[in-house]
Amino acid sequence: MASSREFVEYIADQLLGAGEITYRKMFGEYGMYCDGKIVALICQDQLFIKITEAGRNAWPGLEEAPPYEGAKPYFLIEEIDERERLCTLVKETCRELPAPGPKKKRAERKKNGKEKDGKAGL
Repeated sequence: MASSREFVEYIADQLLGAGEITYRKMFGEYGMYCDGKIVALICQDQLFIKITEAGRNAWPGLEEAPPYEGAKPYFLIEEIDERERLCTLVKETCRELPAPGPKKKRAERKKNGKEKDGKAGL
């Protein structure tokens, strides 16, 4: 079951005080960004926030669970109506995460992918 757009929009609204919040559809689910950094995933209408020490300090005792099979654990946020705590958690998590690297142009990605494994067309 994929996440509903309504749930994603509700979470984005809850996070308005955390920074510049955006989201993007990824593999049928959603990635949530704060100030250009991916901080959370929404999978099956559940909110998962990346685990950081700052996040642990901001909201101690959060449950950890993988957002999908085979994924590393994230904080599972069940109390999505606690706007202030949620914003603080996302703000602190965002601060601790590294800045995203520069985006490669499509031609560069293609070229680098071929060079990496040395096999074209596979």
